[in-house]
Amino acid sequence: MSALLEQAILAKDLEQVKELLIENPPVIDDCTEEGLPMSFLAARTGNLPIVRYIVEYSRASMNVTDGLHRNILHYGVMSGNIELVKYLVERVGMSPLFGDNDLLTPFDIAHLAACGSEEYVKYACDEADFTGMEAYFAKRVGFSYEEACRNPIRTGFYPDPSILRVGEDYYMVNSSFIFFPCIPVSHSRDLIHWEIIGYAITNPEWAKLDGLEGGRGYWAPDISYYKGRYYICATYRLNDTGRVYRKQMVVSSDKPEGPYSKPVFLDEDGIDPSIFTDDDGRRYMLLNRGARIFEISENADRQIGEARLLFYGDYKRAPEGPHLLKKDGYYYLFEAEGGTGLGHRITVSRSKELFGEYEPCPYNPILRQMDETAPIQRCGHGKPVQTPDGNWYMVYLCGRKLEGEYSILGRETALDPIVWSADGWPLVQGPSVLQKRPVLPKETANRILPHGDRVDTRPDFCREDGRLSLEWMTPRPPEPDGIRLEGTALFLKGSRLPLSDVGARNILLRRQEHFNFAAAAAMEVSKDQKWLAGQEAGLICYYDENTWVSCGLLCEKDGMYLQVKEHVGEQDEVHGKRRLADVGARMEFAVKTEKIRRAFYCRVDDGDWENVAEIERVYYLCDEGLKKGKRFTGAMVGMFAYGGEADFTVKFLNFIYKTNI
Repeated sequence: MSALLEQAILAKDLEQVKELLIENPPVIDDCTEEGLPMSFLAARTGNLPIVRYIVEYSRASMNVTDGLHRNILHYGVMSGNIELVKYLVERVGMSPLFGDNDLLTPFDIAHLAACGSEEYVKYACDEADFTGMEAYFAKRVGFSYEEACRNPIRTGFYPDPSILRVGEDYYMVNSSFIFFPCIPVSHSRDLIHWEIIGYAITNPEWAKLDGLEGGRGYWAPDISYYKGRYYICATYRLNDTGRVYRKQMVVSSDKPEGPYSKPVFLDEDGIDPSIFTDDDGRRYMLLNRGARIFEISENADRQIGEARLLFYGDYKRAPEGPHLLKKDGYYYLFEAEGGTGLGHRITVSRSKELFGEYEPCPYNPILRQMDETAPIQRCGHGKPVQTPDGNWYMVYLCGRKLEGEYSILGRETALDPIVWSADGWPLVQGPSVLQKRPVLPKETANRILPHGDRVDTRPDFCREDGRLSLEWMTPRPPEPDGIRLEGTALFLKGSRLPLSDVGARNILLRRQEHFNFAAAAAMEVSKDQKWLAGQEAGLICYYDENTWVSCGLLCEKDGMYLQVKEHVGEQDEVHGKRRLADVGARMEFAVKTEKIRRAFYCRVDDGDWENVAEIERVYYLCDEGLKKGKRFTGAMVGMFAYGGEADFTVKFLNFIYKTNI
C-alpha cells in the first residue's frame, strides 16, 4: 500500500491519494525507501492540493521529523512552490528557522536554492521561485539572510560563558578546567565574531594544576569591571581528596587581555562565582547552591562576612551559575537550574532590595530547549549583556549531540536576544538556530568581518609577534623547556610520563570546532636524532588522559613503526601498525573526521598519502564517552611526543586545521 501511495503522490494524483488514505489511514505514516515520510514526499513535489489534504484530512503528524531532523517545511521549500510554503508557515505554523541536525533551516535552503545550489534545486517544480521564497522568509522573520547570524556563536569547547561590555567592546571568559593557559579571555565588537586575546592565568607557577584529574581545575569563570580594572573569578576545583576540594579564585588587571594579578583564593565552598557591585560601591560574590552571597573587599581579594542565601531557585534542582543585574529599581537574579543535561535551563527572580525576598518570574524558565530532538540542547548557564543602543542579549552554554548522545564538540556558547515583558521580566527569545545579527553603529560595523566569513585554515604555531598562537593550550602547564618556537618551527619535548598519566606534559592542543574537519601535522625526522625504544610522536585527537587516539611514529627495538592507538579508560587498542622501511626526512600525519568517524593518514616526504587506519566511532572523545571522573570539556586535536626517561625533542614544521572537507 505504501508503494501505491508513493506512486500516487509522485504522479500528483489527488483522487488516488484520497482513496488510498481512506482505505488505509495508517499508510500516511509510512516512509519511502530513502526514509522520507509520505507527507514530506508530497511537500517536495510542490503539489499544494495533496499537501493540504494530508494536513487537514489524514492522520499525519506535523511534529514528525526525518533522520536528519528535517520537517515538512524543509521539503516544501525544496519544491520552490511559494504558495505551498506560505500554507505550511501561515496555516500549519511551521517555522522557517527550524534547524536540522546540521543547523540547516528552511531559510537556509531557500537561500542556497536561490543561489543555484544543485542539491536543493533538483526537486524544483515548474513554478519554482526560490528568490521570492527567500524574500518571503525574510519578511516573515524580520531580517534578511545577509542580516542573520547563527548559533552557536562559539563552536567547540567554550563552556560556561560570562560576558562584559565596556564601551563598544565585549569581553567573554569560558571555563578551561585543567588546560593551560587558564581561562581564555575573548574580545568582540559585534557579539558574533570572537578572538582570544589573553588568559586569566599565564604563569605556570600560579596555575596550581599539577596532579589534577581531567575535568577539575578552573570552572565557570565570571568577568566584571570596576574602577578601571577587569576582574575574573572562577571556582578552583581540586580532586576528591581531603576535606577541601573547592575554592574561589580571583585575579584582576587594568587590561582585558592581561597580564592579570597573582591569583588569590577565597576559602568559601561552592561553584560558579560571580561578582556584583551595588550602587553604593559595596562588592559581593555570589555562589551556588542556589544563590548565596557574601561581601568582598574593594579589590576582591578578601571575604567580608559569612555567606547567606538570597534565593534557592525556582526549579529547585541543581541551582547554580548565579548572576545579579540591577535594573529599573529591581535586583534581577539569574540562575542555571536542572543540571547540565537535557533539563538545563535559566530562571530569574527579582527583589526591590538586595537582601529582600525574591519573587520568581511567572514565565520561568526564561530559557530552555523544550524539544529534546532539536540539534541545540543543554541550554543554560547564561549571563545578560546590554548593547550601546539599549538592546539586551543573553550568552549561554549549549551542546549539540551526534547520534543523539555524544557531544563531541563539548559545551559551546550561544547567543539570543532578550525582550522585556510589559511587567518587567526578561525573556530570552531562544534557543534559536538563526536570528537577526545585533545592530551596530556604522563605525563599529566597519571594523569587523562581515557575517558568514569563516577561516578555513588556522594559522601555524606562531603569531606575527613570534609567540605561540593563543589558540593553543596544554593539559596542565608544560615543562619550562617543553614547548619552544624557533622561527616558524615548533619544538616539542617528549613527556617523561605516558599520555594516560595526569603527569604527562607538553601535549599541544587546539579545540575541535566542527563536526567535519581535517587536520595535519608535519614532523621533521632528522638523521642525526637517535630514537630509543618506546619513544613516539605525532598527531593526537584528545579529550583527557582517559580518552584519546593518536597517529604517530613509534620506535621499537627492531625499527620504526607507524601506528594508530586508541586509549579508552584503562584499555589500549592499536590499529594499522606497520614497520617503515624508511621514515624519510619529513613525516606528515593527518586525520579526516566526519562526525564520529575518523580516518588517519600518513605520508613520507612528498610521497602519496597512505591510509593508516579508520575508526568508525570515536564516541569516547566527549563528556558522555566514559563514566570516569569529571567530564565537562570537549574534543581537541594537536601534537604529542613521548620520550620516557630519556631526553627527546621533536621538531614540528606546521599544523593545519581545515573545515572545507
